[in-house]
Amino acid sequence: MPVSVVIGSQWGDEGKGKIVDLICRDIDIVARYQGGANAGHTICWDDKTFVLHLIPSGIFQEGVDCVIGNGVVIDPVAMMKEIGMVKDLGYDVGGRLFVSHNAHLIMPYHKRIEEAKEKWRDGEAIGTTGRGIGPAYVDKFARSGIRVVDLLDRDLLRKKIIASMEEKNAILEKVYGAEKVDVEALIEEYVEFDKLIDPYITDTTELLCRSLKQGKRVLAEGAQGSLLDVDFGTYPFVTSSHPTVGGCCTGLGIPPTSIDRVIGIVKAYSTRVGNGPFPTELNNDLGEELRQTGHEFGATTGRPRRCGWLDLVALNYTTMINGFTDLAITKLDVLSNLDEIKICTDYVLKGKKIRRFPSDLPSLNEVEPVYVTMPGWNKDIVGITEWNDLPVEARNYLKFVTDYLEVPASLVSTGPKRDQTIVL
Repeated sequence: MPVSVVIGSQWGDEGKGKIVDLICRDIDIVARYQGGANAGHTICWDDKTFVLHLIPSGIFQEGVDCVIGNGVVIDPVAMMKEIGMVKDLGYDVGGRLFVSHNAHLIMPYHKRIEEAKEKWRDGEAIGTTGRGIGPAYVDKFARSGIRVVDLLDRDLLRKKIIASMEEKNAILEKVYGAEKVDVEALIEEYVEFDKLIDPYITDTTELLCRSLKQGKRVLAEGAQGSLLDVDFGTYPFVTSSHPTVGGCCTGLGIPPTSIDRVIGIVKAYSTRVGNGPFPTELNNDLGEELRQTGHEFGATTGRPRRCGWLDLVALNYTTMINGFTDLAITKLDVLSNLDEIKICTDYVLKGKKIRRFPSDLPSLNEVEPVYVTMPGWNKDIVGITEWNDLPVEARNYLKFVTDYLEVPASLVSTGPKRDQTIVL
């Protein structure tokens, strides 16, 4: 039962969309297992560039089915808009896109609460995307969420929305001083959504497990990155779900024994969107140069990403918790104009050198990175597709990373397009 899992190994934005789009040429089903429309997976081919937020990144490969699993929280407005844009590009989604009936819905009040809470936090804001992801997961685990299946029963839907809105409107009005949500208008809006999304709804767990028994190949796609995992990330500056490998099984309903490959997507340097610790961040002209050269602006929000050197201490940690079988290293071309490149190999904490990634915020904010400096290659490598065509300095850089992590690289991206990739 072959399942490959694609996982961001850093703070997200590693280029998972391109890698999934590339790999799924040999895949039958691509399944998204967590997160929501706060993720942005950018795919470039020919002269086209498209950012997907909910639909799995295999939708642009003919013959590949796409699944949105139960672990995803779905904004029906965003989903229908995205379906429309994919259709406008000439790609059929009918009979190819399947949405779990057990997935939870993001409601307008989730967005309102998240926005109000971030304003209320002021200087201590998490830096969320404002898409309502966190509050939707809160309701899910508080057992008060509204699922896709609830849309099928108008009376039940009405009852659940009214019950939820009594609390949510009280919070909005009395805690955050925000305007209440119109309950009746909300009910009518979501009844109409049911008519639009009904053709895509199915028991995706049954679909996936049946497909695996038939020998079909499944690629599971995570959103965000491992260091944003709610349990294993830089808490509380994390997302509200599990981008790590364990989230794949609970987010799709597939057995762990079906997974035979775990691909860690590694950006050749480090970036982070939003607040939180970032030991190797470059708050200088070089950080800005990486941002501009790498077009490091959020695919979902447009926010500038914080940039810094590659952090192997953090990567060693995410390699450990995910069990990466191989790496896909992206954006190597962004480093091409540098005379020298630094790689963080250790931290210093309270005067002691460590290779352990601290789990507590005070320690992470206190660590000082220890760097190894390597020569740059000062040569344009965009579009190179053969390992031996890379400058020796670039090959040495990649070898240093894979030797440190003790995990081989299977792909190296030398540009944003599908064919700008070295397959090893």
